[in-house]
Amino acid sequence: MEATHRAIRVVIADDHTLFREGITEILTASGGIEVVGEAHSGQDACARAAELHPDVVVLDVEMPGQGVRETLPRLRRVSPRSRIVVLTMHDDVVLARELLSLGASAYLVKGSTRHELVSAIHSAVVDRGPGHVILSVSQRGLDRVDQSPGEILSAREREVLALTAGALSNSQIARRLSIAEGTVKRHLRNIYTKLGAVSRMDAVNKAMAASIIPQTHPNDAP
Repeated sequence: MEATHRAIRVVIADDHTLFREGITEILTASGGIEVVGEAHSGQDACARAAELHPDVVVLDVEMPGQGVRETLPRLRRVSPRSRIVVLTMHDDVVLARELLSLGASAYLVKGSTRHELVSAIHSAVVDRGPGHVILSVSQRGLDRVDQSPGEILSAREREVLALTAGALSNSQIARRLSIAEGTVKRHLRNIYTKLGAVSRMDAVNKAMAASIIPQTHPNDAP
């Protein structure tokens, strides 16, 4: 993609206004990058990409509405020349591989530095062939690749997820396990991160597919 004689045009898609503003400031200050649009959801990202045809879409994984697995292919359809840089809190190489296979050019965790983000955007725009991708995860994220599915979650996390699969609310799970509701929420956040999940249902489906918890149905809840 040719972008050497003009600023790289970027759309930022994230549902947090302060985060979008912060990324805009970082990219604008870097020089050679122009933020031409913002989006607050997957649907909005696709609409903005179709309208603006940016060089790069910086895309958050977890936003309201359609999921990232639907958003990525739609972005590729409505603006085929746009490169997609995923910027997410999920430090998970398995999720990274999945999203890269769906058309993302780069996958960065939100703990990355501003230099890494700017470099990823510039590198994504340079046409290095379909096999060139950018991956930035921690060593901890890489270590999970060698773990068996049952080792990914702790025993308590498996309990919480099994009850979630039974359609219990956070407060019901807290009562069942005799723990605080805030502790349930913390376990769920850890589960999402470890499984690369973006919602309760996504986490349950991934865990069932990996045989971390047994196949169940909401009516089976005790």
